[in-house]
Amino acid sequence: MLKTFKRIITFTCLIGSTFSSAWAENAIFDFSVTPIADNVYSIVSPSFGLPTPENKGWNSNSHFVVTDKGVLLFDTGSSEIIGNEIKKAIKSVTQKPVRWVVNSHSHADHWLGNAGFSDTGAEFIASEQALRVMKEDGQGPVDAFSRMTKGATGSTHIVYPTLLLTQGEKRNFGGVDVEFIFSNDAHSPGDVLMWLPKQKIIFGGDVLSSQWMPILTYHGDVPHLIDTLYSVVKLQPDIVLTGHGEATTAKSIKRDADLVSGVWKLVKEGYEEHKKPDEIMLNVSEKLGPIYRPLYNNFDSEIKRYVELMYKRLQ
Repeated sequence: MLKTFKRIITFTCLIGSTFSSAWAENAIFDFSVTPIADNVYSIVSPSFGLPTPENKGWNSNSHFVVTDKGVLLFDTGSSEIIGNEIKKAIKSVTQKPVRWVVNSHSHADHWLGNAGFSDTGAEFIASEQALRVMKEDGQGPVDAFSRMTKGATGSTHIVYPTLLLTQGEKRNFGGVDVEFIFSNDAHSPGDVLMWLPKQKIIFGGDVLSSQWMPILTYHGDVPHLIDTLYSVVKLQPDIVLTGHGEATTAKSIKRDADLVSGVWKLVKEGYEEHKKPDEIMLNVSEKLGPIYRPLYNNFDSEIKRYVELMYKRLQ
């Protein structure tokens, strides 16, 4: 129970420290659909902060693919109310039913919206590791989000994934070829990325970022994050869809991989030289700040947390 509470609190604090709350205060919540490719669409949240009464808990993206036999949805938002709004947005594009729902990982802002699709007959899909964490957390995130939004997220009933993926699994959804890539816990236990090889589009959840630094977590694996980012670059995707923020390209993923790899290298060197975190932080800032500070909205607020998390991992 304590572990679950720590995970919920750490996650919400993480999002709050990573993204500016000003976005949430000024957000317009119209659940508009952005065309990405002929049959691929995004519903991008304008809010990047904590769940609040103002953003009603909607602080993550959803993406969907319209196939010949129905809709394949990637992530469903943070509540049943949000899920229902996403369902309405999908219906503005197609009347085909949502037949498959993929949950990228176990963080509640990406999957509690499953409840909005429980009446569609959809298959709910995730990794075994993600499902385990979801069940460990149980009702905790629902109650936490309700408190944080002053009840705006409503009374979500929990709908867990039932179809579990394996690493490298390939499936065809209504004529669309899909490959699933495990990050080996790069961001959180059981992260899943979804790759459309013919269209060269990758859905990254919170493993992939756009205008912000990659989201490190205390239960993530830094070396595996670095490996996954470089693996995505090798795929040469034309379009990268992220869990937060706008669509991006392989170029920004290469930038992210180089950043995380560079910080990790300097932290390991400092740790082996018995330097304290503050000393390592100063070295990282001096060497990498001039390169990366202009490239990210949140470099100064995140780099200290990067060093602290990496240092703790080495202890």
